[in-house]
Amino acid sequence: MATTHAPVEPPKRRRIGVLTSGGDAPGMNGAVRAVVRMAIHSNCEAYAVYEGYEGLVEGGDMIRQLHWEDVRGWLSRGGTLIGSARCLAFRERAGRLQAAKNLVLRGIDALVVCGGDGSLTGADVFRSEWPGLLEELVRTGQLTKQQIEPYQRLNIVGLVGSIDNDMSGTDATIGCYSSLTRICDAVDDVFDTAFSHQRGFVIEVMGRHCGWLALMAAISTGADWLFVPETPPRDGWEDDMCSIITKNRTERGNRRTIVIVAEGAHDRQLNKISSNTVKDILTKRLNLDTRVTVLGHTQRGGAACAYDRWLSTLQGVEAVRAVLDMEPTTPSPVITIRENKILRTPLMDAVSETKKVTSHIENQEFDEAMALRDAEFKEYHFAYRNTATPDHPKMTLPENKRMRIAIIHVGAPAGGMNPATRAAVGYCLTRGHTPLAIHNGFPGLCRHHDDKISSVREVKWQETDPWVNEGGSDIGTNRSLPSEDFETTAKCFKEHKFDALFVIGGFEAFTAVSQLRQAREKYPEFKIPMTVLPATISNNVPGTEYSLGSDTCLNTLIDFCDAIRQSASSSRRRVFVIETQGGKSGYIATTAGLAVGASAVYIPEEGIDIKMLSRDIDFLRDNFANDKGANRAGKIILRNESASNTYTTQFVADMIKEEAKGRFESRAAVPGHFQQGGKPSPMDRIRALRMAIRCMLHLESYAGKTPDEIAADDLSASVIGIKGSQVLFSPMGGEKGLEAKETDWARRRPKAEFWLQLQDTVNILSGRSGWREGRQTNWGCYEQV
Repeated sequence: MATTHAPVEPPKRRRIGVLTSGGDAPGMNGAVRAVVRMAIHSNCEAYAVYEGYEGLVEGGDMIRQLHWEDVRGWLSRGGTLIGSARCLAFRERAGRLQAAKNLVLRGIDALVVCGGDGSLTGADVFRSEWPGLLEELVRTGQLTKQQIEPYQRLNIVGLVGSIDNDMSGTDATIGCYSSLTRICDAVDDVFDTAFSHQRGFVIEVMGRHCGWLALMAAISTGADWLFVPETPPRDGWEDDMCSIITKNRTERGNRRTIVIVAEGAHDRQLNKISSNTVKDILTKRLNLDTRVTVLGHTQRGGAACAYDRWLSTLQGVEAVRAVLDMEPTTPSPVITIRENKILRTPLMDAVSETKKVTSHIENQEFDEAMALRDAEFKEYHFAYRNTATPDHPKMTLPENKRMRIAIIHVGAPAGGMNPATRAAVGYCLTRGHTPLAIHNGFPGLCRHHDDKISSVREVKWQETDPWVNEGGSDIGTNRSLPSEDFETTAKCFKEHKFDALFVIGGFEAFTAVSQLRQAREKYPEFKIPMTVLPATISNNVPGTEYSLGSDTCLNTLIDFCDAIRQSASSSRRRVFVIETQGGKSGYIATTAGLAVGASAVYIPEEGIDIKMLSRDIDFLRDNFANDKGANRAGKIILRNESASNTYTTQFVADMIKEEAKGRFESRAAVPGHFQQGGKPSPMDRIRALRMAIRCMLHLESYAGKTPDEIAADDLSASVIGIKGSQVLFSPMGGEKGLEAKETDWARRRPKAEFWLQLQDTVNILSGRSGWREGRQTNWGCYEQV
């Protein structure tokens, strides 16, 4: 006999659940926050499932509605605040039956699941079984047909939260760069001890089936040797490792030795290679004082880095959009990222490819396993191999293919300049090219030429090796351009017999190569291949959506903002107006605003006017009046340094304070050149290596061509960059050239700035979007949800 139940009314607004499952990863809280606020913004209700699938099976108070203010401050919190637990019950049909009943009783017909491949597979199984589960619930009398009628379909959207970055089809998973940051911080600290005592350190990092963390840590720290599951070393690796380390210490003068070992490392017969095994080999064979450091779960801890904050936020927003777009026949998607583009990928396709990698490794099919890793992983592995062992005889080119490649820094210093130069030098030495450093930019080149003192010299590996984690520019940089003295610049090019020019820098570097290209007819010395690797915190170089140094700047800025927010929380009811750098590009302000949950962001592209400030002050008043006791959290407003000549940072802070009428107060803060950062972030380090090697390969392709052949090729003066989901070279001139088609010379930025759409996301997640349109959306009405 069927039991009776109170009817479940169809929701007035769609209800979307969010849960985190499997291991925790920094950034998961940002994903939950984004899902909750985007759902509310989309006129839906948001529910959190606490303790993962366990909470889904248990139901009751484990499934709770979250309101707008409930997720305030979550971006800077580590772990997952709604909990994560492995659930054996959900693996059985009986557990999934109970979970389905709990969702129907709550009126939830969509789930956003943030976890690893196992958690996402379970979610897709749940979706496929959903019609049968509902039928069984009715047949057994647990629910009525009337109750299940509005919930005939369950929509599942996946977000990948994993520090291992082991999901196929995506370049990065939520948490992986935060974990890499922990590792690099630890190894950087070990450097000093290793150098002082001439010791070796074997660092064990996480990664049972995926070597991403180990590979990126090796690149970021300049490790001498690396062990990853996908490409185990050949038989006799002990001799190879000892040979390389001996060479590094005796011929190159290295005082420290770093070996990175993934926890899942093994040889080609699948025999485990442990960190202690490596340590014993180095100790016995080389008589090297060696220590082992197992980083363990410290890799999971701490607040998310800038990349994971904006990645989790953008993916959480996209997950809600995917839920609302799904049709009955739409396969469950997982939200991924390729280079710089957020995409939707069929969930089970990604899971299937991920499991194939593990299967190939277990079957000792290592080439096949490596082939299934994404292109970015394979490219980084190639780049590491070509710089970790410079001057390797098997890699040397024939004499007629070798080039004299000049390296110059132009513009303001940026994190990543030194690592990029180091990578270029390492590749040149491996291939037999001659790397030539030009010190102090174009003025240094010309001035020293007049003084008969050469500022151009060959660079040796010993000099550049320590640059792997150093900020700034050790060869010096300058904003001046070659047009200030074309005559002397051309003489220097001829005197030093430059075959190619590698320029690292910001908008000035872009301008310099543009000038050299246009001067080729008058000065044939400039008919050599030239390429720009963008490096500037402003991220304003045409031809790319990412510049070296911008990630370092963002991490430094969010650390500053987190500390400021703590001050604001302690002082209560306080707004901080923080001035960001970036020139006439609002990229840094906007992206940082996304990463710290800013209440408002002012950028040059939009400007500031009195009506905007008036609306924002009303918005702040309403915030403090309706935040349900959360007024100690404090507010942050970011203002780009060039947003307005009239409405300065201090003026905006004073105006807010005046108009607050004592309800709250405001302060101004200017971090200034602190934003340029100290040591480059891991992302800037690894991308410096990848992009620099790409540039060297591009320049190398012109070896043996005549000056006229080179000048006739539009790509002989180019910019390397990330555009959407691709890394590519863009020509400076020609019909498709950047100089005319994509460059706003007056404002020193691209004509089309990809990130401007992020400003809308910042406003949506802060609740400011409705106020800017002159209507109240997020506070008055959301209080009623």
